[in-house]
Amino acid sequence: MAAQKSEHENVSPIPTEFPPGELGEVIKLGRELVEQTNTHPLSRPYVGNALSCSSCHLKAGTVPYAASFLGTAAAYPAWSPREKRVITLEDRVLNCFMRSQNGIRPPKGSKVAIAITAYITWLSTGSPLKMNPEKPLGPNRVRPLKIKSEQANAQRGKGLYNDQCADCHGKAGQGTEEGPPVWGEKSYNAGAGFSRNEKLAAWLKVAMPLDDANLTEQEALDIAAYVNSHPRPRFVLKDHLPETDRLGVYDW
Repeated sequence: MAAQKSEHENVSPIPTEFPPGELGEVIKLGRELVEQTNTHPLSRPYVGNALSCSSCHLKAGTVPYAASFLGTAAAYPAWSPREKRVITLEDRVLNCFMRSQNGIRPPKGSKVAIAITAYITWLSTGSPLKMNPEKPLGPNRVRPLKIKSEQANAQRGKGLYNDQCADCHGKAGQGTEEGPPVWGEKSYNAGAGFSRNEKLAAWLKVAMPLDDANLTEQEALDIAAYVNSHPRPRFVLKDHLPETDRLGVYDW
């Protein structure tokens, strides 16, 4: 763990004060939405599973080494190989609703979109602007594993999952009060980054078990392969887009 954390020693600290007025209130709302995405009345209509942003971006994105939001806004606009275009931070946020949260993309300019984006931008206070010309990832992104994804062994991962993960995420991956579902209809869909073993494994290596990450790279990869060997919702882009007249909004 210490080696992973040392990569982020120079990250800007979490701001301690909100801006005054309405901007500060919107940033606070953004934090609420990140923590309560699947239950908050503003964001819930756009979520199709039991995950919140904090399910992957631990402690509302403030953990420097586990899909952190710290400094992320400084990397945008960024080139996105998946979208084959330059995207904004707002685009990136809204795409997560379609993929990781298996829901409908909120309209651009909506209170949900602006509040979450404002919160992530606030967490980037003091970070030098450095747009990413290669992929939409911030300076504190999770680093890939050194081992190849082809080395995954899902059968070995099953035993590791039952020993280390099932208490929080359920024997059948259904989730518990302690942790979200990791497969099935209430988890991320097949279009999410975590549906790729190498992406999920890199995150598991630095983030799980919660507050006591202790997996080797091979163990993380094996667990990822086991988790992703189970059914989850398909991803068909058109099914996750809003109606044409709700692509963007200009009032709240």
